[in-house]
Amino acid sequence: MDIFIKSKLIPALTALLLCLGLPNAASAAIALYDYGFNIDGTTTVFGDPLPTAIDASGFDFNTGLGSIDITLTGFGTHSVIGFFDHEIDEPINTYFNELGSASGAPTAGQSWEIDEPDQAFGDIVANFFAGSLDNSVGANFADDVSMAMGWDFTLALGEQALISLALGTSAPGGFFLQHNDPNSQESIFLSGTLGIFPVNPIPVPAAIWLFGTGLLGLIGFSRRKLAA
Repeated sequence: MDIFIKSKLIPALTALLLCLGLPNAASAAIALYDYGFNIDGTTTVFGDPLPTAIDASGFDFNTGLGSIDITLTGFGTHSVIGFFDHEIDEPINTYFNELGSASGAPTAGQSWEIDEPDQAFGDIVANFFAGSLDNSVGANFADDVSMAMGWDFTLALGEQALISLALGTSAPGGFFLQHNDPNSQESIFLSGTLGIFPVNPIPVPAAIWLFGTGLLGLIGFSRRKLAA
């Protein structure tokens, strides 16, 4: 399969149905056509084994809906991008009738892009591989739609990052991207969060014990000083 490339041939019957504006009686069919991850410049695309940093146990690779967690460690700067190319009711009304939009304000270090995934028409794929999304909706008219979201961040010694991506059919809170099929009135929403935590946080009882022994040591030291 030629990754991220679609044929622009339109079946005659499908195009006729779309032009006539016939309603879709069945529930919207959602499918994941392509996806990719760019982690610190290393890309994983459709058909590649997922790196151990990615937990996709909560994600359906057929529909492209669910949750994906990416855990990174290591002192220094890091970057993560997730790319998703869905189709909504493609057998009924094709894939080139869809729209994309962004809602809310991204957080510090967060980047995003919505654009036509065919490299002859949009630059989202090139930006994905370059690790630099342009924070824009590439086309303001109905077309094929794909979405990408990423973060740039820095980890200190002893820190780890957890990036959580969520794709669903209900609008989330905060900042999110939307892929909409106006014919079937179905949408896919992409949102995500970045959290930075200690790699091995000290359990509360152990932390209290360490604090207590340290305090006792200081008291003993103070007493020796006073008695001197």
